[in-house]
Amino acid sequence: MSFYSGHQMPLTVKMRRKTEMRTQFAALCYRITRDKPEILLITSRGSKRWILPKGWPKPGLTPARGALSEAWEEAGVKGQAIDICLGVYSYYKVGEPGDKLPCLALVYPVKVKKLSDDFPEAGQRRLKWASPKKAAKMVIEPELREILRNFDPRLLRR
Repeated sequence: MSFYSGHQMPLTVKMRRKTEMRTQFAALCYRITRDKPEILLITSRGSKRWILPKGWPKPGLTPARGALSEAWEEAGVKGQAIDICLGVYSYYKVGEPGDKLPCLALVYPVKVKKLSDDFPEAGQRRLKWASPKKAAKMVIEPELREILRNFDPRLLRR
């Protein structure tokens, strides 16, 4: 279920204090294999846990295009971002020892056309394709588990 559909304008986000909630845009990268969806997960660089590609808002990019940009940088994804927010999840981004930034990630679908071997963070992360059900079991954030478990690309309006 999405809480937003339509066309999103680029966002401008002001800097905040370290204790305030930050916003990131996440890419739920998917492909269809034998008529079934598969979701691409990557490992984080620090803890090596399974996550979606995500990052900070970028000037001039819509949230969906920002998510696609992160998918390219972190996983080599070439594809099409869809301007539908699938949901949100919260987590703490760990930085310096003892430094945890509260973050809210908005999840946008990205239909993967191709994965490149040569991308900015190549060699820094592992990539894995999984069914929505298996992908949900691989991540630790409860809200993200729910988004992954319920993902059905047939329901995306274009």
